[in-house]
Amino acid sequence: MPHEPSAEMPQPDLTFKHALAPVVACDARVLVLGSLPGERSLAAARYYAHPQNQFWRLMSAVLDEDLVALGYDARIARLLARRVALWDVVARARRKGSTDAALRDICVNDVAALLATLPDLRAIGFNGGASFTHGMRQIRTQAEQYAVHCLPSSSPMHTIGFEAKRSAWQALASYLR
Repeated sequence: MPHEPSAEMPQPDLTFKHALAPVVACDARVLVLGSLPGERSLAAARYYAHPQNQFWRLMSAVLDEDLVALGYDARIARLLARRVALWDVVARARRKGSTDAALRDICVNDVAALLATLPDLRAIGFNGGASFTHGMRQIRTQAEQYAVHCLPSSSPMHTIGFEAKRSAWQALASYLR
């Protein structure tokens, strides 16, 4: 007799999750690429919306200005004014929860096409290993044109200390001068 799922046992949501639109201006010097926003970020339609994600603290250190104290729209405006762009390497994927390890059926964004529109771009920072792995597959023929950094993930699930993350992320600052 086939086993039917119990109404009490919730089934995982494995519908496709879709990336956010890129945050980019044509004069960007640094592009930060994540993998795919987590559940909170997707629900809020905002990059790095989880309060424990350290992205905004890390970028505050890179830019030497307090982005954390600003509202989301002001944060985005400051990134663009400082010539930083954001996007994700994954356009859509199935995933239970927010971990990169749970990504399935991945379709990637056309990162290579975006790079072709950014003549001032000097550096690409991949926010975590999954972003780096999926992103480098897309840009391997272009990668030598840029300083490429595989940064420790800003996710709260990547548990190295903030100072170790900050030290690595600080490398992006030199491309913005």
